[in-house]
Amino acid sequence: MRPDPLYARYPFLDAARAAVQEADISPPRLVTEGDPAVDRARERVERALMSGTVASETPERWSDRDELLSYPIARILVSLVDVRAAVEKYADAEAETAFERLRADLAADDAELRSVATPRADLPTFLDDFDLDGAVRRVADGSGDPGRDTFRIDVTAYLRLTDPDWGADWRLVNRDLADGEVPVASEELHRLLREAVRRRVASGLPFEVRGSAGGDALAAALDDDVTALRDRLAERERLPSVDTVAPERFPPCMRALLDRADGDLPPHSAFAATAFLVSLGLDADTIAERWPGLDDGDLSYRATVLADDGGGGSQYPAPSCATMATFGDCVNPDERCETIDHPRRYYAAAVADADRSESDD
Repeated sequence: MRPDPLYARYPFLDAARAAVQEADISPPRLVTEGDPAVDRARERVERALMSGTVASETPERWSDRDELLSYPIARILVSLVDVRAAVEKYADAEAETAFERLRADLAADDAELRSVATPRADLPTFLDDFDLDGAVRRVADGSGDPGRDTFRIDVTAYLRLTDPDWGADWRLVNRDLADGEVPVASEELHRLLREAVRRRVASGLPFEVRGSAGGDALAAALDDDVTALRDRLAERERLPSVDTVAPERFPPCMRALLDRADGDLPPHSAFAATAFLVSLGLDADTIAERWPGLDDGDLSYRATVLADDGGGGSQYPAPSCATMATFGDCVNPDERCETIDHPRRYYAAAVADADRSESDD
């Protein structure tokens, strides 16, 4: 099987799913034969649950086939984990990763498109795949720069994709509705597409694996992986909670990222820094005020996704030290770094030590 490389980047597209079906590849056989796609699926789910992304830490390790086939197997794993939070986090992570890739694809100019081998998606592809091709039209601003254009979306599609929890700006009463269309900026259209991806990924999850043809054997073969994923979820919940916000106590990696936040942080670095701050209970407005470089126009939505329903803590604490190291964000490690495995553990220990020192004085 030699899949279209675009399908490896966006495996939830209808054409990608059809390609898997046409190849008639049996997930149970992949699992029993120890296919690399199974290892990638395991990583895909673990990264989703722990770091809010499904992007691999070692992308060079996987072929386009591994990437594409890992998606249906990941859905099986999430269904076997059978925890509502796991489904929500997995769908959010698939959507967030797709959004980051799509935004990069759309930002690439023609010269870059011709100079790289990476397949890139375009807006018409996404609009057509989610039945929005006739519901969205571009409105040129007259400058000749497509990046400055706005869009108008059919009100029915707009209401279908928006969520009341997104805030007052998204309420129809606050939009200039005209001729059955709602104006949206480019970033707002991307958010609507991300929501469409999230809903498609979440649709049907979890499904019943056991009891279906070959399902019991498949579940048994994946039992160790499912147990490990449940343990990782429990481990994430055991990260120490710290209510104090003292930037001077932040781990070296986070201080370095925040010092660079006025520049152009890579998406994984911006995510790590934002996730760390949200895990301390900071909201988007506070983060934007103190670290304006993190406000890329999508900070409010990202912070909402990261924060838990109670408004404190975080669905996705900052990536682990191992992940930070993989992406080159582990810098200036000190002695404390040698004894911990997560930036929040570092911070909790630093705050505790400072409190003890003050009480001794």
